[in-house]
Order: sequence, then structure tokens, then C-alpha cells
Amino acid sequence: MKKMAEPQPFSPVKLICGVIANQMDVFNRAEKLLAERWGPIEERSSLFDFTWTDYYERQMGPGLKRYFLSFEPLILPEAISSIKLTTNQLEEQIKKEFGSSHRIVNLDPGYVTTAALIMATMKNFAHRIPLVNGVYAHLEILFSRQGIRVLEWTYPDFRTSTYYDFFLKTRKKLAFQLKGYNPNLP
Repeated sequence: MKKMAEPQPFSPVKLICGVIANQMDVFNRAEKLLAERWGPIEERSSLFDFTWTDYYERQMGPGLKRYFLSFEPLILPEAISSIKLTTNQLEEQIKKEFGSSHRIVNLDPGYVTTAALIMATMKNFAHRIPLVNGVYAHLEILFSRQGIRVLEWTYPDFRTSTYYDFFLKTRKKLAFQLKGYNPNLP
């Protein structure tokens, strides 16, 4: 009789968060709150114009920008559901702190593995995997030796090479951390 495979723990992953807003003080507050919860910021991407959809503009106003953060500590991938729920609470907290009657920041957590970028979402769709508490995993991109591979359902802004430097750098730092190296040493 064949022995059943023993369950193995998941490998740690690198937490990232996309931040969309149109005010620098909102970006700064969001970053401070995120770092308080998940540790020091390791990398910041450039600040990009967010013009790929008007979905957030209808809620948050014109002139939206997006950037990504990665965090020094690794997380376990199963934590992404609770992280997504917490970022939703942080969006509400920031809205109240700034005295706004409408949403002023969008926080999109996800994680980088050595093979893929997974984003957390509260919106269901055919290709999304249910996790827990209404949170779904959205496989956004795949990493290969040739670079980044987009998928049929990859969001339009993730299809351009605009974000790739950040994602590839984050993946490289994760690989070093998983091997026991400190990527911050010279």
C-alpha cells in the first residue's frame, strides 16, 4: 500500500501592496500604517499615472497615481486573506482621518513567489480562487527565465512593462532571503 504524502508547510513569500491615491499625504499615511503592521518597507516602485480604468476615479477623483511597496519580513501565503481584510479597514481609517465622505485610497495587497505574483481581491471571477472570508487569490503574472509572462486575465496595467522592474527586483530579493542571504548587504 502506498504511503500518503505528508503535508508540507508553504514556503514564505514576499508581501507587496499597490497603493492608489491622488494626494501625497494620503500615500504617506497609507505607507506609515502599512509599515506599522507588516514591517519596514524594503522597496518602493516609481509613482505611476493610473489611467488604465476610470473605476477608481469615479470613487476617488481625478489625477490618480499608483505605486507598489514590498516589505522586508516574509509572510506565509495563507496570511493574505487576513491582510486583505486589514487593508480594507485601513482604507476606511484613512478616509475618516482625512474627513472624507468617499474612498480616498485603494490598498491592493498581494505577494510574490519565485514563480508568480498573486494579488488578493474581494471580487469573484471565474479564474479566481476562493480563500477565506470573501477573499480571492488572483494569479496576476508568472515569472520565467525569460522574464514576465502575462495571462489572459492579467489586469491591463500589469500587462505593460511599467511595473516589471519592481516585481523582478522583489522576486530577486525573495530568492536571496529564501536562500538565507541578506539582500540589503553590499
